[in-house]
Amino acid sequence: MKVLVIGSGAREHALCRALSLDPHVTALHCAPGNAGIAQVAELHPVDALDGKAVAALAEELGAGLVVVGPEAPLVAGVADAVREAGIPCFGPSGQAARLEGSKAFAKDVMAAAGVPTARSYVCTTPEEAETALDAFGAPYVVKDDGLAAGKGVVVTDDLEAAKAHAAACERVVVEEFLDGPEVSLFAITDGETVLPLQPAQDFKRALNGDEGPNTGGMGAYSPLPWAEPKLVDEVLATVLQPTVDEMRRRGTPFSGLLYAGLAITSRGVRVIEFNARFGDPETQVVLARLKTPLAGVLLAAADGTLADLAPLRWSEEAAVTVVLASHNYPGAPRTGDPITGLDEIEAQDAPHAYVLHAGTRRDGDAVVSAGGRVLSVTATGEDLTQARDRAYTAVARIHLDGAHHRTDIALKAASGEQ
Repeated sequence: MKVLVIGSGAREHALCRALSLDPHVTALHCAPGNAGIAQVAELHPVDALDGKAVAALAEELGAGLVVVGPEAPLVAGVADAVREAGIPCFGPSGQAARLEGSKAFAKDVMAAAGVPTARSYVCTTPEEAETALDAFGAPYVVKDDGLAAGKGVVVTDDLEAAKAHAAACERVVVEEFLDGPEVSLFAITDGETVLPLQPAQDFKRALNGDEGPNTGGMGAYSPLPWAEPKLVDEVLATVLQPTVDEMRRRGTPFSGLLYAGLAITSRGVRVIEFNARFGDPETQVVLARLKTPLAGVLLAAADGTLADLAPLRWSEEAAVTVVLASHNYPGAPRTGDPITGLDEIEAQDAPHAYVLHAGTRRDGDAVVSAGGRVLSVTATGEDLTQARDRAYTAVARIHLDGAHHRTDIALKAASGEQ
């Protein structure tokens, strides 16, 4: 099978790495990709938001499967254009991707499907937002209704900051704060059958101890030793399957990757948000543990045969990923700085630790930074402690001027805490 992956981040590098290890994949392409993906896939320039251009590239390459990584192309209908060209595509339609593209739409679907979530108000004026903020009280949770690259949510005790975020957005969802630890659970679906993957936990705040501003994610780990054994089955029954059934009932079946961001509250599991694609950086640790070859699973979702698939096989090992970010991230990042130490990790730490590229590009013989989140350093081990040690040993070999990373990824979980 020839596979084309669309996107250029660490999520896409994780997907390409997994696909490159699949013996059924005879040729692997990525558009537009990055400096790291170029080591496992042939890169092609393409506007990832242009469905016709993506479909044309897939036809030209003779692709038997297209995998759309990021949310913006999915919401823009790129998967529809690929399917219209007669090529199997892993990723929801533009209509179905509204589960991520509009927080208000997702709340409407959850209400219809009986999915447990936070109480909320959809607000289009500063006055409506102020009323909602007063109703819920602190901590205030204000979410931009549209796509915001993982940075559209403000959780704060500062009422003025909450009002300012609401005022800066056209439409916002103001909701009650959900207590308890957060869990990311991915599920692959063909619109009927739902196949949950292993849960992970990510770290959204920029600084240790969950301090600092929200980011797209600074690290993740899997499995979750503190989670209830029945958690995945419970979420499948109360969240994932009802949502997929409701989307099909509406005539907009959801096929692809449904990501549920969950809070394990004192009152039970609650959905924080849905995403319509693999999450970053959780993908890096979930795929590090998947033993079943990936291409066949994604193709089964694309062609509606997921029910015929054998149960997924998973490694018993733990996985940890640590994000190395550019100077000033999540503000406007500095780019163009050279990155060194990558060859040393390959020589010293492989195969237990490896680097997945996010915001990088080639500049002659050098690899340089080209985004806010630059690298995801990923490692596996017998348990979280060993995986953490291996990840941070590898991180220490990298030099990127002004870079920063958290030093507490999976630290509590490794010591038996939530």
